[in-house]
Amino acid sequence: KLLRKHWPEIVPIPLAVAIAYLHALPQSGLQGAGLALTLLVAVIASVHHAEVIAQRVGEPFGTLVLALAVTVIETALILAVMFSANASSAALPRDTIYATVMIACNGVVGVCLLLGGIRHKEQSFRIEGTGPGFAALATLCVLVLVMPLYTTSSPEGTYTNSQLIFVAMSSLSLWLVFVFIQTVRHRDYFLPSEAASDESVHAPAPSKPAALLSLLLLIVSLVGVVGSAKLLSPFIDS
Repeated sequence: KLLRKHWPEIVPIPLAVAIAYLHALPQSGLQGAGLALTLLVAVIASVHHAEVIAQRVGEPFGTLVLALAVTVIETALILAVMFSANASSAALPRDTIYATVMIACNGVVGVCLLLGGIRHKEQSFRIEGTGPGFAALATLCVLVLVMPLYTTSSPEGTYTNSQLIFVAMSSLSLWLVFVFIQTVRHRDYFLPSEAASDESVHAPAPSKPAALLSLLLLIVSLVGVVGSAKLLSPFIDS
């Protein structure tokens, strides 16, 4: 019962020991299965602690915390596979981002709508916040995934160095503007209408010590994600 209640606080330390132990083992199918399991546990623990912090800081900052945590996880996985693979892995980030957008916009949103409809029958959402979110996502997708197919100064599907700098700065600027709108300028657009005056409507916020502990354990868990991904990358490449 204690383990079931406090597993997120207990797991990171054994996780680090497991990664160190698996690293010392000779490469085999058993080692690969163990690394895959530790990676899964590390990801689940990371998301849990990110949610605790998100609940403490409240919306819409909580969504930003979760987004950054997931971005770190995905970036670690992509880079780990790229650094261990051959030259053909240069297309891996593009393919992964494309898959992520498709899974999020179709799979995750679809499942949420389906399960939410089954449970609540009728749901509501803030079009003021949903519209800008999808507009920013669509613009970033066009810059990163579509425009490289129409460049003429470099091979199809690629950017030149100067174009890469421009796209990187444009994407960063767009993201910063969106975050400013989300957290400052039009913060109320990204809050549930029934929770606009009471952000604790869903559950009581965790205490400050609990949030600080989750911040520490989030860092440990993310390190575990990076370590597991780095060791697992040769198996993924194979």
